[in-house]
Amino acid sequence: MAKTIAVKLTSDEIEMIVDALEVDLEGYAEAAKEARGNNNREDVATFTEAATRIQALMSKLQDLIED
Repeated sequence: MAKTIAVKLTSDEIEMIVDALEVDLEGYAEAAKEARGNNNREDVATFTEAATRIQALMSKLQDLIED
């Protein structure tokens, strides 16, 4: 299990991280789409899992901004 680390960030810094994650998410979604087109199920699973994990992190960070 990953270790928890406490980091103090401003809402602007969190927004910057969320923006960067959105770009990363788009890249993984596109890679999964291409892998589907190539019938590469292993890569589809890998890229989809990465996209799902990024989306979960983005949601967690966005919740912090909205509080």
